[in-house]
Amino acid sequence: MKRIAALISVWILSIVAAAPGMAQGGQPTAAPGGQAAPAAQTSAAAPVKRPPQTKTDAEYAAWKTADASSRPTPEEQAAAQKNPADAQQLAPTVAARTEKAADDFAVKFPDSEVKVLLYKTAMRNYQNINNAEKTEAMGRKVLALDGDDPEALVTVSDVITQRTRDSDLDRDQRYDEAMKIAQRALTTVDTDLGVPAGTPQERIDAYKAGLRSQAYSTMGAISYAKADYAGAQSNFQKAIDAFPSQPFPADVLRLALALDKQQKYDEALKSASRAVELTQEGTPIGTSARRERDRLQQLTAGTAGHAASPQAQPPKN
Repeated sequence: MKRIAALISVWILSIVAAAPGMAQGGQPTAAPGGQAAPAAQTSAAAPVKRPPQTKTDAEYAAWKTADASSRPTPEEQAAAQKNPADAQQLAPTVAARTEKAADDFAVKFPDSEVKVLLYKTAMRNYQNINNAEKTEAMGRKVLALDGDDPEALVTVSDVITQRTRDSDLDRDQRYDEAMKIAQRALTTVDTDLGVPAGTPQERIDAYKAGLRSQAYSTMGAISYAKADYAGAQSNFQKAIDAFPSQPFPADVLRLALALDKQQKYDEALKSASRAVELTQEGTPIGTSARRERDRLQQLTAGTAGHAASPQAQPPKN
């Protein structure tokens, strides 16, 4: 979940910079990330899906109030700076408040298009505090309103995968659902992003690449968990190739592990060594990468009389 949260935070900042002000005549458009933007003509190069829109001044004012609840107030920030206990509780408090504001708004404006944005913000806030159960719940609310939203699809599929255990009686059903959701995200990322006019194209391209990378990563994790190591190799490689300028270290290590399972030790060593380069020593992912590299170095060197180090476990996002 950490990768998606980091990706989204950069995306929202780009939306904030690009989003214009409220339109004339009380017909604003609600852009992703909690910003109001006017309805605009869509150019040929713009995303297919327009951002959600409010229909009345009253709806817009209510949405603005609800959206404001998703951020700490100046008073809360000041208290958090003075009191460590307040600081620790601030993010969970804001996340719960965001969810309630979204629920209240949905009751008052059941036909509103922009309620989906409030639930997306709630999903992000829970994601930022690593509350997987609530992140999935908010993501499913988003998908109930917009089943093609690529951010929610990627997020929900990732959380389902991370929360599934081998001992779960419905393990295979959960993995099948997560796989289908991730595959759906790969289809809708090009058609259902819904960004406002004026968003820099390079930001759009980077965000799409990040979502694709996460979708393939989730699919790789599912394949690995089901002992389909060739499938895992393919998906982890696609996750890396989808965003080559910013390879996710965990995916590079996962690729090494998938290759290792297939006894492709030379290729696995290259990937494990790359994972070492991308990580810091002493971190969980860095330690796993170095353990796997050392193990593969022993195997490829044909060291006799020495037991190979245990294989690193696939890291979580």
